[in-house]
Amino acid sequence: MREMLEEKLTRFEHLENQMSDPKVQSNSNKMAEVAREHGSLAKLATKYRRFKGICTEIDEVREMATSNDPEERELAESELPAMLDTRENFWNELLEMTIGGEDANRSKCVVEIRAGTGGDEAALFARNLYEMYKRYCEIRNWKFSPVESSPTELGGFKEVTVSISGEGCYRDLQYESGGHRVQRVPETETKGRIHTSAATVAVLPEVEDVEVDLPADAYEVERYAASSGPGGQHVNKTASAVRITHHESGIVIKCFEERSQHKNLAKGLRLLKSKLYDHYQQTQKQERADARKTLVGSGDRSQRIRTYNFPENRVTDHRINLTLYKLDQIVAGDLQPVTDALIEHDRQSLRDSMGDLD
Repeated sequence: MREMLEEKLTRFEHLENQMSDPKVQSNSNKMAEVAREHGSLAKLATKYRRFKGICTEIDEVREMATSNDPEERELAESELPAMLDTRENFWNELLEMTIGGEDANRSKCVVEIRAGTGGDEAALFARNLYEMYKRYCEIRNWKFSPVESSPTELGGFKEVTVSISGEGCYRDLQYESGGHRVQRVPETETKGRIHTSAATVAVLPEVEDVEVDLPADAYEVERYAASSGPGGQHVNKTASAVRITHHESGIVIKCFEERSQHKNLAKGLRLLKSKLYDHYQQTQKQERADARKTLVGSGDRSQRIRTYNFPENRVTDHRINLTLYKLDQIVAGDLQPVTDALIEHDRQSLRDSMGDLD
């Protein structure tokens, strides 16, 4: 955590210097980019700078406490407890700001849901997850915007991607990344047997334009006609669909939910940047895997994280051994009890990994 905070502060101070540079000030586009990134780092970086300042003051006061001067020692010993409390408060605030990783404070994210094993039932379960997140966003007053989808004839989804924006959305939703399993009797099951199906969820932070370099020659755009609308409610073919292929990574983005080609292209490029950012981040996370292996927010998408058992009205999150017998409320959008438990587990894991401040 300290290493990440130092990196953020160093970058923040570099941007501060850039904002005072006449060359940057004379370039309005560059100045806007620098100011936007500077603003995104300001809260965390300034808090950490104040934390480092109080740590330095504590060291100075402790040095005074060893003085041969009785009055100086008495003054130092009287000031030290309050300063230690201040340091502890700053550290707790930094902890809250960094739970869930360095992207925790982002206000935009992309959620991808894909049906796994289980055929039509898996696609219907993917639709259930889509509706669950949609209702959760409504409860939290977050904006929920479909990007692309592949509906099935029975009303499910082979895959669906949505963009979500709102304060705290990535911090909470990132814990949804991984494998989700459902156990229930499908509507098409005539003998009442319980089937097990699966879907995978990936939650990516949506990045600012300045964070990922994406020159025009790095990707190819194809325009084509496609049926638009999640769930297939708009069946008219439109010529506004776009397919974006990133040459180096091979990542392909399809976007056709909007009726305007310009809007689809803009959405698609935002999603591509998020996927590229995630690709780079996953590479770095793998290098730090041993250090972060205890955190539930590690984002391992091959991991089965949760089971939804409809006959028992039970949800079990396997990462923290949490079982709640209110599946009906959770699929109706009341995810908060699960999210709060995951964040608390992450908080405690971070505390344990940091050890004492001294």
